[in-house]
Amino acid sequence: MSRLHVVSGKGGTGKTTVAAALALALAAEGRRTLLVEVEGRQGIAQLFETEPLPYEERKIATAPGGGEVHALAIDPEFALLDYLHMFYKLGSAGRALKKLGAIDFATTIAPGLRDVLLTGKACEAVRRKGKDGRFVYDSVVMDAPPTGRITRFLNVNDEVAGLARTGPIHNQAQAVMRVLKSPQTAVHMVTLLEEMPVQETADGIAELRADGLPTGGVIINMVRPAVLDHEAVEAVANGQRTAVAKALSQAGLGGARRGGMAERLVDPLLEQAREHAERVALERAQRAELTGLGLPLHELELLTDGIDLAGLYRLATDLRKQWPA
Repeated sequence: MSRLHVVSGKGGTGKTTVAAALALALAAEGRRTLLVEVEGRQGIAQLFETEPLPYEERKIATAPGGGEVHALAIDPEFALLDYLHMFYKLGSAGRALKKLGAIDFATTIAPGLRDVLLTGKACEAVRRKGKDGRFVYDSVVMDAPPTGRITRFLNVNDEVAGLARTGPIHNQAQAVMRVLKSPQTAVHMVTLLEEMPVQETADGIAELRADGLPTGGVIINMVRPAVLDHEAVEAVANGQRTAVAKALSQAGLGGARRGGMAERLVDPLLEQAREHAERVALERAQRAELTGLGLPLHELELLTDGIDLAGLYRLATDLRKQWPA
């Protein structure tokens, strides 16, 4: 079973929310999960209604069954200091470089280095073991960059390993790629039942597969409930006034007799019903496209009141029911 869950998706699909819900779901029943943020937006802190996260692993939530969710907002500068200390023993010297601005300079002029540090820190958390020889975290969830950048973001260590043929940089890059291209990792895509997000999801999965990166599942977010059943949708699409009046009546909007409330509501509501039918048809087509990708599909409902902490736990519960044990 995968231990590193990388969550990506088109902007606006709610990937950070889904990553947080997945972390809660995976931490259930006494397990420990680390939720990692790499984009510097402090989205995790906002979702869990806590202070901005420092560069340290901190418990932010208790999952159902007593599990724990810890979080880390990875800062490239501090990650580089960790790297310098780990491989070159530059403790105080590394801090001096930071004061001189050299760390910020290095991560600014070499964007690839920034991604190496971000992925490297997440993979280190996956591999880390305690004194008892057991993994410190049962799962690590990364709120990753959007779909358009995810393949290059995850593959940057391959490029670095090719440039640095020997030495600690080469060895570190190879170690990271061994995790990212192994069954320990699964890259999940968050999408909506809309044409552009679905197309980006399909393109992103094709790129991941072409580069040998392991795909996980597709999480369809913000799924709206069906207002009308299949028969009513078909009736609306075909303009069947009597059937529409009957459907309205069954929904509790008065009797279907001529001149009744349901009959009077037909005309003003028929256009909205047609729009609803068009949306349902579009969503069916998009769901069929996603099914054709050959990956597990998971669906999360649209929370009409927005996302607060209670809503996040609700999504986690729904996701837990759908996730493989």
